[in-house]
Amino acid sequence: MLAKTYSATVSGIDAYTVEVEINGTEQGEATFVTIVGLPDAAVRESRDRVRSAMYSMGFNHPLGATVVNLAPADMKKEGAAFDLPIALGMIAVTGKLERQKLAETMIVGELALDGSVRAVKGVLPIAVHAGKMKKISALLVPSANAAEAAIGSGKIPVYAIDNLSDAVSFLNGKSSKTPVKADIQDALSHNIHYPDFAEVKAQPLAKRALEISATGGHNVLMIGPPGTGKSMLAKRLSGILPPMNIQETLETSKIHSILGLLSSGAPLLNMRPFRAPHHTISDAGLLGGGQNPMPGEISLAHNGVLFLDEMPEFKRNVLEVLRQPLENGNITVSRAAGSFTYPSRFILIAAMNPCPCGLSNKEIGCRCKPNEIKRYRSRISAPLLDRIDIHVEVGQLNEDELLAAPSGETSAQIRQRVIQSRKLQELRYKGRGIYCNSQMESRELQEYCVLNKQNYTLLRHAIKEMNLSARAYDRILRVSRTIADLANSPSIEEEHLFEAIQYRALDKNIWKI
Repeated sequence: MLAKTYSATVSGIDAYTVEVEINGTEQGEATFVTIVGLPDAAVRESRDRVRSAMYSMGFNHPLGATVVNLAPADMKKEGAAFDLPIALGMIAVTGKLERQKLAETMIVGELALDGSVRAVKGVLPIAVHAGKMKKISALLVPSANAAEAAIGSGKIPVYAIDNLSDAVSFLNGKSSKTPVKADIQDALSHNIHYPDFAEVKAQPLAKRALEISATGGHNVLMIGPPGTGKSMLAKRLSGILPPMNIQETLETSKIHSILGLLSSGAPLLNMRPFRAPHHTISDAGLLGGGQNPMPGEISLAHNGVLFLDEMPEFKRNVLEVLRQPLENGNITVSRAAGSFTYPSRFILIAAMNPCPCGLSNKEIGCRCKPNEIKRYRSRISAPLLDRIDIHVEVGQLNEDELLAAPSGETSAQIRQRVIQSRKLQELRYKGRGIYCNSQMESRELQEYCVLNKQNYTLLRHAIKEMNLSARAYDRILRVSRTIADLANSPSIEEEHLFEAIQYRALDKNIWKI
């Protein structure tokens, strides 16, 4: 007897349908189960989980040889999410389940040995995929994933399943289960508490640089001795970024769902991510990949902030792989199993000391030799440095600044200016697929960054004196456009361009010993 149902698995950040076919012969006294369709070890082990769960719930395992086919057969299947559809298919083979209803349902869930259903990863992209399928009438997911699935499933009803018997009762029409309801606006309405910029003492230049970064989506490198507040400032950037829209929220939440980072109480990620990986991270951990490719830190930081503290301490090969995602906003990971593309549009905030000891001043004890300082700074290559729009020095605080109470604008005040400037950018780039100034291409630069003769001369002089690359030139124009937006100026004025050039001057000075 043949039974069929649907399940799904994730490839990249999107899901695809997996048809689960179970064919049982019901001949003989011994039971033998074969799973085909490129299953990994976790899928093959489902034979034992399914058998134990069925016996615990009072169902008989099909006798004889049973073949489970996971189609398409040429795509590798991973994880334990196929446990529940395989078990329900086997129960249908024994005649204890309505096969027609089963064939119209998409099912995911891991089975415990006692028959209860455990949560699985990647339910949000699976639900989004199910919502686009016309032949699916219902989606069955573990109760712990129900709120997450209901948000992404569209018009397809989602039902929460607690155990194997619960699923059988529902499919046989003997359950009074109602679809799980979810409201995206309600999921996004939770209060978010960010660290406040008003808690940071002094450092007006660094605060200004981060405000420009948040407004235009620009990358920032902060250079200064230990204890000057670089990490403190970086952690507060998320608090002045504009709130995510629905599309950004779903994109970011899908990535976190794949890694199982969404909780049942928070089915959507309603705050911009802030990721700060340790400097010992591998290139696969940062970009994504592995034997079974998964998103890395740069994808977890999508639509948010990636903070690299002590940047020169990261391995050179790890830093160099950031070049492509900083330019393209995505990363393609190629492995034997295939190529997977993950979104990775983030703001890079990096921090470093000016020298290996961090003191940078011989009067207060720095003993670093010029060749040691040069070797330390050269760990950040020129091509990577070129992709960082703003370089700002974070100086040591004096006695008066240390003893004074924190003062300055709050994050809420700064964020209001950022939001207003972002609205200008949204109107400017409407219909172009661009959302902030850092994403401008050549056509937009020529159209929206027109310079008068005086500014043209100023920029020409800066290019000659600082030996700027073509990429640095483009980034100066983007930053100056952002500064003009903050000043609510329709055109780039001399003071806007001059400030943008200043943020590029540091890389020449500090790398020249």
